[in-house]
Amino acid sequence: MRITYHGHACFSVFCNDVEILIDPFITGNPLSELKAENVCPDVILVTHGHEDHLGDALQIAKRCGAVLAGQVDLLKALDVRGLNTVAFNIGGTAKIKGVPVTMTPAWHGSTVVDEQGVGYAGVACGFIISGDGKKLYHAGDTALFGDMRAVLSRHDLDCALLPIGDFYTMGPEDAALAAQWLGATTIVPMHYDTFPAIKQDAAAFGAKIAANGQRCAVLTPGDTLQI
Repeated sequence: MRITYHGHACFSVFCNDVEILIDPFITGNPLSELKAENVCPDVILVTHGHEDHLGDALQIAKRCGAVLAGQVDLLKALDVRGLNTVAFNIGGTAKIKGVPVTMTPAWHGSTVVDEQGVGYAGVACGFIISGDGKKLYHAGDTALFGDMRAVLSRHDLDCALLPIGDFYTMGPEDAALAAQWLGATTIVPMHYDTFPAIKQDAAAFGAKIAANGQRCAVLTPGDTLQI
């Protein structure tokens, strides 16, 4: 399994000969090295409806025929007519293009904005992706919560992608504790530096993780990590 970081919370994941794009906030993302029109994944996973996570998901899915997967109420809130979708829920596992994806809780909101205004879009979530003998956890936007230790740690995670930006999500201190609770071999910080409100020192966070005996990979947009 390998992952490529595209800024904010957007990652490409390659496993089981499938390309998965998570939270494709590309257009308008000042950190992204991509152009939405050049991206064509097999699967798109969306953690919640906020525009800095839903991003270009609908446009890419329409153009490429990618499977769009997310929480059932989120997909009900979107215009997904003509798209290939997988609408599942927290605690469930869906096999998407042969890749098992488990939906996990996230402590955060979820709304979508369209011509009708702001609409309810279910609950935010994260994902555990299993492929090539590895397990990757994308936490989505979330606060620290106890089930990271009580439930999610049972998955024997190889890598955890954790938000560190604070303000909208947990900050570095809580993310470092989440890393300990989860017990993942490698930690990758995300959801920071995109906007002034979430500016963080990723190197300092990496030092906290290393002090706890875990590996921290601080990626810049375009960097690829083999798990």
